[in-house]
Amino acid sequence: MNTADSNLKDQAEWHNPLRDPRDKRLPRIAGPCSLVIFGVTGDLARKKLMPAVYDLANRGLLPPGFALVGFARREWGKEDFAQVVHDAVRDHARTPFSEEVWSTLAEGFRFVQGSFDDDEAFDELSRTLAELDETRGTAGNHAFYLSIPPGAFPVVLEQLSRSGLAEGDAEKWRRVVIEKPFGHDLQSAKELNAVVNRVFPEDTVFRIDHYLGKETVQNILALRFANQLFDPIWNAHYVDHVQITMAEDIGLGGRAGYYDGIGAARDVIQNHLLQLLAITAMEEPVSFSPSELQSEKIKVLSATKLAEPLEETAARGQYTGGWQGSQKVSGLKEEEGFDSESSTETYAAITLEVDTRRWGGVPFYLRTGKALGRRVTEIAMVFKRAPHLPFDATMTEELGQNALVIRVQPDEGVTMRFGSKVPGSSMEVRDVSMDFSYGQAFTESSPEAYERLILDVLLGEPSLFPVNAEVELSWKILDPILDFWAAGGTGFWRLRLRHASSCSCSANFAPQDSRQGRPASPQYLPWQYQHVTSGETAAAHCRAEERWHLTSEICPCCSRCARKCTWACSGG
Repeated sequence: MNTADSNLKDQAEWHNPLRDPRDKRLPRIAGPCSLVIFGVTGDLARKKLMPAVYDLANRGLLPPGFALVGFARREWGKEDFAQVVHDAVRDHARTPFSEEVWSTLAEGFRFVQGSFDDDEAFDELSRTLAELDETRGTAGNHAFYLSIPPGAFPVVLEQLSRSGLAEGDAEKWRRVVIEKPFGHDLQSAKELNAVVNRVFPEDTVFRIDHYLGKETVQNILALRFANQLFDPIWNAHYVDHVQITMAEDIGLGGRAGYYDGIGAARDVIQNHLLQLLAITAMEEPVSFSPSELQSEKIKVLSATKLAEPLEETAARGQYTGGWQGSQKVSGLKEEEGFDSESSTETYAAITLEVDTRRWGGVPFYLRTGKALGRRVTEIAMVFKRAPHLPFDATMTEELGQNALVIRVQPDEGVTMRFGSKVPGSSMEVRDVSMDFSYGQAFTESSPEAYERLILDVLLGEPSLFPVNAEVELSWKILDPILDFWAAGGTGFWRLRLRHASSCSCSANFAPQDSRQGRPASPQYLPWQYQHVTSGETAAAHCRAEERWHLTSEICPCCSRCARKCTWACSGG
């Protein structure tokens, strides 16, 4: 072999160490590329996407050859767009501002003015990206982020196809990022999938579910499969039920017009909570490759169905006005743009069954709501009660069920609840908690979900993105309850804000925050539900949502006297 042939062979076999996933010494950096944001004037782009791009650049995860292009109807120039990005970064970025990083990043900013049906605007976008390939070195690699209503997807995709922007090859990639909600039912999701896949092959489509980018969600896989402690009891032999809760402490605000007709079930359960269920219930994959992870999630979703009868296993509600802490807040009907006759829910709770050998007979309770007492997303694995053979009733009257609570946000971590002997001469067992917190265990701060997801898009790693089958199976699970509610099904609750308790012992003992070990602030006192229809299971959902410790069967103020009460559900 001559010297020239040897050099060619060496070049063919050489691999960039920054692209080696096995090397943990250096972070993986995206290659030369550009990110085009449609809907760049919206709240999502301003509060999440632009700050995430800056944070990635500040962490050294974007290449020098990176460009950010905005597309909107505003009459902005490049400088105007740069100022908008600067304001968004200043107000919402996670990392400190660096003038050096900003100046380098801002050199790649471009803005294209036009509407989605404007051929000339997309031709200008094509010319802009070609110019960036030459001047910025983006190498023909472009990702298109559709931060726009789903109704605008077809026209934007058609324009990308017409202008040739969707055409990639072996040397130049094209990717599209799609925000939720992806359709409003199974049929519309299938139609939208078909529209997208006519322009972009499925392996180039990245459907965003920002919950999958959260560190705590990814840690579920490590918790289960990197340890021998948990997975052997992660099944129906030991688990009584699973609670997956996402609660927000804010109302609709200015999004009432958009939210009307969507509702809590479509907005949250179809994507976020069902994805959390799939990750919680999946079997161990043979590797963490995208295909293996997606395959295991698809198996879980295929085996999942609604528990029946629906009038007893599901509930929905709307919030009304009242006092939240010391502030007077408006009810849903008073929100600007919301139809006063609408039955769109802001609170939804459903019961699901996963018909597999691992989970047969274990109910999964999924619930979400807006304007609730506090902001929290948790997965609570509640275990079956021990037989307590050596103990009499007086020894275990303050002992509940063992639980493993995975806190997704805002206080990221894991809490284990188990029984411990109370110091003293008698055998008395009481619940205690063992807590792991990300903020205390690691010096590294958790990146925002959009940081991780945008970087994965630029790297071409779809592990954290649902595929067609997952989206369609999620709608297949949810459609029956949506149809049931649309047909006038029962299970409707109205939410009233009150700072009152019918509990007899509440005057003596304030509700306790189990994680902080101190009395809860007044604004965290539960709402009360006004019962509109009957149903014991629906009442149980209500009580489960509003008790302070989500995995306890007794209200927090009654925990000292072990007296069960229903103060969180005035009608139940």
